[in-house]
Amino acid sequence: GLYQKAETLYAMGDFEFALVFYHRGYRLRPELQQFRLGIEKSQEAIVNCVGSPSSVKLENKEGLCFISRQAESRKANQKLQIRLTKDQKWTRKQKPVKNSKTERQLLGELYADKAYLEKLLKDKDLMESSTRQGIKVADLVLNGISYLETRSEFWQQQKPIYARVRERKLRQQRWIRDKKRKPAEAARYIEKTMEDIDLLLSGDSPEESWKKAERLLKTIQKWSDDEVPNKNELIGHLHSCIGNAQLEMGQMEAALQSHQMDLEYARQNELPDAVSRALNNIGRVYAKIGKFQQAIDAWEEKIPMAKSSLERSWLFHEIGRCYFELNKAEAARNYGQKSLQAAEEAGDVEWQLDATVLVAQAQVKLKAYWSAILSFEKALEKARLIHDRAAQKAIIMSLDDVSKSFIEEQKARREE
Repeated sequence: GLYQKAETLYAMGDFEFALVFYHRGYRLRPELQQFRLGIEKSQEAIVNCVGSPSSVKLENKEGLCFISRQAESRKANQKLQIRLTKDQKWTRKQKPVKNSKTERQLLGELYADKAYLEKLLKDKDLMESSTRQGIKVADLVLNGISYLETRSEFWQQQKPIYARVRERKLRQQRWIRDKKRKPAEAARYIEKTMEDIDLLLSGDSPEESWKKAERLLKTIQKWSDDEVPNKNELIGHLHSCIGNAQLEMGQMEAALQSHQMDLEYARQNELPDAVSRALNNIGRVYAKIGKFQQAIDAWEEKIPMAKSSLERSWLFHEIGRCYFELNKAEAARNYGQKSLQAAEEAGDVEWQLDATVLVAQAQVKLKAYWSAILSFEKALEKARLIHDRAAQKAIIMSLDDVSKSFIEEQKARREE
């Protein structure tokens, strides 16, 4: 109905009223393109008839009755304020309540000032007081509010809310077009944002990192492959960043889904490094939630993709730890030994320590107590080498427990 009425008014040449009904329809059904086109053609028709708003100078003549009524109303309000008695100066004539959201958009940063002044009006004692210069506080507050209301009305006429929305959309479109014309700037923008995402995550702000990654992901998805040559690789990387942030926030299911999307993009676009990264992260999530076999499956698939001895040492250790949690001690020992060998190749003492401890723990489960004692002693030497006192203390306690178990085993054998 609104659309038909707007179309009829447009056909009759009543472009201003047609514009009103197009806007009403657009607010109700913004997804219909007809209303947007109607707004544009009405605005164009008005400009064609009277010229652009900047070229029109209004004069206060008899024909401008609407503006005359506004001027008269303002004069009447001013006279009313002058006639206020001393006891009534802090009160205000009731006006129709404006939409706070609209007023906030019109006033911008000044909206907080207006709200503060209106709050002051409720303080009767303050309103009845005066400044050192003898000026009533009530007069100052009312003048401030009156000025802001006048500004609000002026800005509403100069640039209505719907024009502001359209202008914002045009700015966004221009920004996107500029990015199309300047791929180097787009690349710098992406690089800077990715750095911010990593810094926020490493700086214990996972939620901010997640939000920034989500915004960048939505932006990149709108761009073409010509603007972002490595678009698919970048989308996968952002899913990985989102997954890592969700993992830090404790959102395990969401993190798993994000890393699986990263894996899907990597496989579709044949990106081996991205596949390795995704498998690594999927294994981490599964291990966190206690699904150790799924973690093992992901990490064992990643083994051929490991590029360094240090990476292999970490990978073997994590797989061995999962087998240990599943009470598969022999597999845990084997992977612990592989981790130790890779750590020795890399010359990393810390991973040698972790791998040796894993081997020793697996040997305890296998009841190979003497071998476990020897492994714990080697681990203790490595802990002393890197000055890790916490590790030293834990290893000594484990050595005491294993030694007792070994002594009891020897006694049982002698008795037999």
